[in-house]
Amino acid sequence: MEESYSIARARDELARLVHRVEKRKPVVLTRRGIPVAVLISYHEFTRLNGESGFADAMHRFREEHADELDETLEAFDNLRDDDPGREVDL
Repeated sequence: MEESYSIARARDELARLVHRVEKRKPVVLTRRGIPVAVLISYHEFTRLNGESGFADAMHRFREEHADELDETLEAFDNLRDDDPGREVDL
């Protein structure tokens, strides 16, 4: 469960709260007891904004280096033998 802090208390304890959210523990900020905002880590923020980690990084890498990858992967085109192998009686 998230801890909640009034905005005034959060202002006084900001450094401690930043350390808390860096450990991926969100903090709810309240005004007059009503939740109005959430402090989250930068990692969580980037994840929520669409960069979810390895898959997105790999996709971005492939887009940025598509020409180079195509040239490199062409070296593997003729590695497999097309011979179907021996016939088997069933």
